[in-house]
Amino acid sequence: MGYLVAFHWAWLAAAAIMGLAMGWIAVVQRATGLTKRAMQVAAAILIVAIGAAASRLVPGRPGYWLDLGLVMLGVYLAGCALGSWLRERLIWRSTPST
Repeated sequence: MGYLVAFHWAWLAAAAIMGLAMGWIAVVQRATGLTKRAMQVAAAILIVAIGAAASRLVPGRPGYWLDLGLVMLGVYLAGCALGSWLRERLIWRSTPST
């Protein structure tokens, strides 16, 4: 893990910045999002990928890229959460009273 951070810090920083930006603008988006079934499939794929990375099931270069991709996904999602939280805290919108 330290190797990934030491040698790919610029890619991880770019993933964090992109996540921050997407989290900031995601609050404005009014789309419906994923269905329950699509969310279950995405979660299952993520669990299988994490399991494969943790058990070192994928050897060599593909395993390295799997590890790097999962770390970048985690950093991106953390940036998304931080961006959404910052937008909520910094931009106050009053709700209309009925």
